[in-house]
Amino acid sequence: MAEAVIEVVLGNLNSLVQKELGLFLGFDQDLERLASVFTTIKATLADAEEQQFSSRSIKDWLQKLKEAAYILDDILDECAYEALRLEYQGVKLCPSNKVKCSGLSTFHPKRTVFRYKIAKKMKRICERLEEIADERTKFHLAEMVPERRSGVIEWRQTSSFISEPHVYGREEDRDKLIDFLVHDASHDENLSVYPIIGLGGLGKTTLSQLIFNHERVRKHFEPRVWICVSEDFGLRRMTKAIIEAVSGHACEDLDLDPLQRKLQDLLQNKRYLLVLDDVWDDDPESWERLKSVLVCGALGASVLVTTRLTKVAAIMGTVPPHELSNLSDNDCWRLFKHRAFVADEVELEELVVVGKEIVKKCGGVPLAAKVLGGLLRFKREVREWLKVKESNIWGLTHNIMPALRLSYLNLPIHLKQCFAYCAIFPKDERIEKQYLVELWMTNGFISSDGKLDAEDVGDGIWNELYWRSFFQDIEKDEFGEVESFKMHDLVYDLAQFVAEEVCCITNDDDIHALFERKRIHHLSDYGWEFHPAQLHQVKSLRTYLGKNVQLSPDVVKCYSLRLLQFKPRKELLSAIGDLKHLRLAIQVGARVTFSNGVLKKTLMKKTVQLRGKGG
Repeated sequence: MAEAVIEVVLGNLNSLVQKELGLFLGFDQDLERLASVFTTIKATLADAEEQQFSSRSIKDWLQKLKEAAYILDDILDECAYEALRLEYQGVKLCPSNKVKCSGLSTFHPKRTVFRYKIAKKMKRICERLEEIADERTKFHLAEMVPERRSGVIEWRQTSSFISEPHVYGREEDRDKLIDFLVHDASHDENLSVYPIIGLGGLGKTTLSQLIFNHERVRKHFEPRVWICVSEDFGLRRMTKAIIEAVSGHACEDLDLDPLQRKLQDLLQNKRYLLVLDDVWDDDPESWERLKSVLVCGALGASVLVTTRLTKVAAIMGTVPPHELSNLSDNDCWRLFKHRAFVADEVELEELVVVGKEIVKKCGGVPLAAKVLGGLLRFKREVREWLKVKESNIWGLTHNIMPALRLSYLNLPIHLKQCFAYCAIFPKDERIEKQYLVELWMTNGFISSDGKLDAEDVGDGIWNELYWRSFFQDIEKDEFGEVESFKMHDLVYDLAQFVAEEVCCITNDDDIHALFERKRIHHLSDYGWEFHPAQLHQVKSLRTYLGKNVQLSPDVVKCYSLRLLQFKPRKELLSAIGDLKHLRLAIQVGARVTFSNGVLKKTLMKKTVQLRGKGG
C-alpha cells in the first residue's frame, strides 16, 4: 500500500513542478530533493511490501514512510489551495517566476508569511524523508522492482498426488466436474476448458487432485498431465513442462518450434486431461498461443484450470466456471476436529463448544480450519482454546497468510490502496458500491485518466477487485447493476493487516486503544459512546465517518481531513469551512454541498451530493 501512497504524492509533486509553484513559493530545490528521495525509496518498495508480512520492523518502516508521505501530501495540497486562492484574487503565475496581478503585490505581508511557513514545513519533511530513506539500508531490501518470477517458488509448488487424505464437503463439486469431463466434454469436438475459481485456501487444488486421481477419470483419459503454473505462464516453459510430464523424461533444451512439434506428436489424437493449477496470467495472448498447440488431441480432450481470478476463467474457459463455495459450518467442524483431536480420543464437551466457535472464525475456508485445528492438536486446556477463539487469525499463525497474501501482492499498485481502505467498514458489513467509489475519489485514490471520468475509473477498479475474489455476495438492482457486496472475513482481516492506519470503531473497548495509535488516517465510528470532543486528538485523520454522534466544532483541529460524515448540526457547518483539505462532507439524513470558487474558504471543496448515508 505504501507504493500507492507514494504514487499519489509523486503525482501531486509533479503537478506543482509543472506549474512552477516551487519557484514562486521559494522551495524549488526542495522539490528536486524530494523527487530524488522518492525515486530511491520507490525502487525498494516492492520488496518491502512482500517482506512486511514476515518482518515487523519492515512493516513499521513502511508505516513511517506512509506517515511522512501523508504529511508531504498535506503540504502539497496546501500549496495547491494557495494557488487557487491567488487565482481567485486575480494573481497569475508566469513561467519567468514573475507575478501578474490586478492591484495585488506578491510581497503582500500575508503572502510572505505563507511562503515562509510553507518553505519551513517543506524543509522539515525533506529532512524526515531523507532519514527514512537512509534507514531502509539496514533491511537489505532489493533495489529493483521484481519482474514476474520464472518457475514456481517451492512452497507454492503442487502435484497430482492427493495431499489431503480426509476431504469434507466437496463430494458434490467432485462429482459435478467429473460428470462434465467424462460425459459432456467427451462429445465436444473442440478442446474443453473447465475453470475452477475461488478464494485462496478454499481447496481448489485439493478438489483437482481428487478429480485427477478418481477411478472414472483414470479410465477415461490417457495421458493425464498435471502442471503447477503459478505466475510463470511463459510459452516455452509451459510447453517444456507438459512434454516432460507426458513423456516422463527430462526435455532437452530446444528452441520453441521443435518443442511445440514434439508436444503435438505426444498429444496427437490422444484424449488427454491437462490440469493447469494456480493460474495468474490474465493476458489472453498467453493462453491463445498455448491453446493453438493443444488443439491436436482426440475428441473429449480436456483442460481443468484452477485460478482465483474471474478474468482468467473468462479468458480460458469454454464453459462457465465452477465457483467453489465456502464449506458449511458442519463440514468445517469435521475438518477442524480431525486435525485438533487424536484418533479415538474422547472429546471434552468444553473443548467442543469452544471449538465450534473457533470454526466460525474460519468463514468456511478449509485451510483456516485445518491450520487452527493443527494449532490446538496437543492443547487440552480450555483457556488455550479460548485464547485462539478471541484472537485475530492473522496474529495466531503465518500458515494461512501466504495463501491470501498472494492475492494482495499480485494487485497492481493503484488497487492495493483501494482494497486496504475497505477496512474502514465493519466486518460482515454490506457495502454500497457507489458509496465506496465516492470515498475512493474523495481521498484521491482514483481520478480521471483523461479518457474516463473518475467514477468510471472507480467502477473499473471495483470490478477488478471483484474479479480477483476480494468481493463476494453481490446484490444487483433491477437493471443488473451491482448495488452492494460483502467481503469474506479472512479477506477483511487481510485488509486490516495491510492498512493499520484504517480503523473501524464498533465498541467502547476499541476507543481507548485508538488514542494510543499515532497513525490513524481513516476512521469510522459505528459505536454509540465515542466522545466526539476527543476526535481532534487524532491529528493525522483524513476520513471520519460518524453515523451515531454529533461532532464538536473542535473537529476543525483535524487539519488533514478530506472527508467528513456527521449528524446534522448548524454550528458545525461554518466551522468545517476552515478545513482547507476537505473535499466532501456528508450530513447523515441530509446533504451538504460546497460551491467552488465562491468563498475563499471553500475553493478546494468539491460539490458532491449524497443522499442520507446511514440515516
